[in-house]
Amino acid sequence: MQTVHEQYAAKRGGAIDALEQLRDDDMIVVPTGVGEPPTLLTALSSERTRWRGIRVAQILAMRKYGYFDQDSAQHVRHAALFFGGASRASGQGGWCDFIPNYFSEIPLLIERGLMPCDVVFAMASSMNAQGFFSLSLGTDYTMAAIARARVVVLEVNPNVPFAHGQCHVHISQVSALVESSDPILEVGLPAIGPVQEAIGKQVADMIEDGSTLQIGYGGIPDAVVMQLTGKHDLGVHTEMIGDGILRLVECGAVTNRRKTLLPGKMVATFALGSRRLYDFMHHNPMLEMHPSNFTNDPYIAGQNDNLVSINASLQVDLLGQCGSESIAHLPYSGTGGQVDFVRAANRSRGGKSFIVLPSTARDGSISRIVPMLTPGTHATTSKNDVNYVVTEFGVAQLRGKSAKARAQELIAIAHPDFRGQLREEANRMCVF
Repeated sequence: MQTVHEQYAAKRGGAIDALEQLRDDDMIVVPTGVGEPPTLLTALSSERTRWRGIRVAQILAMRKYGYFDQDSAQHVRHAALFFGGASRASGQGGWCDFIPNYFSEIPLLIERGLMPCDVVFAMASSMNAQGFFSLSLGTDYTMAAIARARVVVLEVNPNVPFAHGQCHVHISQVSALVESSDPILEVGLPAIGPVQEAIGKQVADMIEDGSTLQIGYGGIPDAVVMQLTGKHDLGVHTEMIGDGILRLVECGAVTNRRKTLLPGKMVATFALGSRRLYDFMHHNPMLEMHPSNFTNDPYIAGQNDNLVSINASLQVDLLGQCGSESIAHLPYSGTGGQVDFVRAANRSRGGKSFIVLPSTARDGSISRIVPMLTPGTHATTSKNDVNYVVTEFGVAQLRGKSAKARAQELIAIAHPDFRGQLREEANRMCVF
């Protein structure tokens, strides 16, 4: 019987060699964000005309690989579970596939065969003495994909942290591996302006000591984080861990002592940040990385008392419906974990869910509080789920309120230039 090191040596090879295991019409599943393996995906891009019908499924692509090209979409094409800067143009242009989903349910879609999974390409840490790799940067749905895939190829990089949690893959599960020592892609904090800062302060003022946080990515969520440094005994149960949360740990605001689920532990499913963050994750007993059907499941996450979720939206109508992922019919992002954590916070004892957005867009020319969502908008969080909506002009609490009361609350936090028009529309729609 081979030792784990002998198995490693037998499976190690070049990226082009690993591609030999692909077949036409394969679905390749790739982890979230910086968990994507650049050496493997660059090789796939360079060789993409060898196949037909291959798709690469991923929730957030970080690099615009060659297979995002319209002209080669019949060979290899992207299948978006969420759009970002690298994939948005192909989604809006129609030459990639879009798979609607809740982040919490992607592992279930794979397990039940509702979403195909033939091959996994993933970034992994170095192997430990027992033969395990850590998929710390993108645990998400990748663990479910590995359990189902015909082929598993890892890009092993010593710069990937070896984290604790349900994020480990054994060498016996691996079909092939390639090695890389390139630095892990770093993602800085978004820019924070006065509007974001004003919204962040209103949310931060409503977060109590001992709360457990879920914080999405973006200028406003990070503006909240920057104003929590004076809080005490905060906890973290989130999908993304980033540098904002790291700052709260370093200043002592996050201790996880008062968490009611996994006290003493921070929980996340993917990482997106700086080298400092990745170093912090390495063998840190304070942090566990788990699949998204654990981190994002509303029933599980809602077992944290005083769970606070903070997520951004593009548009909110007078009933409270949120269009957080498209501009009219054009896809912009995706559902991600927003609905998961809104529902989790609603379940949580003492929980609060915040939808945050500036009151206007396009340099103040249009209102983000609207009578009705723009036709074609992909509705994200429903009127029945929304709790707090926050702009720079205030906070609207919608749960338990009538349609009329909701409209009044939302108009009160709209930009003053649009409140008269919104009242007229509300009257016309018989909401007032």
